Amino acid sequence: MISLQRFWRHLITTRGSVRRHFPAASLQRIERAIKTCEERHAGEVRFAIEPALHPVQLRRNLGSRDRAIEVFSQLRVWDTEHNNGVLIYLLLADRAVELVADRGVAGGRVAEGEWEAVGALMQKYFREGAFEDGVVAGIDAVADLLARYPPGAPRLANELPDAPAIL
Repeated sequence: MISLQRFWRHLITTRGSVRRHFPAASLQRIERAIKTCEERHAGEVRFAIEPALHPVQLRRNLGSRDRAIEVFSQLRVWDTEHNNGVLIYLLLADRAVELVADRGVAGGRVAEGEWEAVGALMQKYFREGAFEDGVVAGIDAVADLLARYPPGAPRLANELPDAPAIL
């Protein structure tokens, strides 16, 4: 059963909320951070922001992790030649951060606790109201992980868009 508080948060969090927290200049900075990040390793990073879940999803009690896995598929982050995609997903209404890594990256290379530490770092910034800085710090932390635990693949052309996806 969904709490009334969570339902209300999702009802009032809109695309306008995304624009307030991530104006055009912020989205451009995030895109540049992804480009820079991908120069350091063979992985592909995608950042997606979803303002809120649909009431039907809330009624199903869909959590941010399950939704991130759906978005990983929708954005085709899994569709890289060497299965080396990483999705950084932000559900703004819940201020929940989820990282989903494809099997070429996650397959025993990076411990779950290290992914969770990236999410915790981002949430620390979010609590301070520094959304743009939090996302850039998260992207840098993912770059550090992928540089330390490189996907077992050569660096190829950019396979995924670097621009943030607003769902």
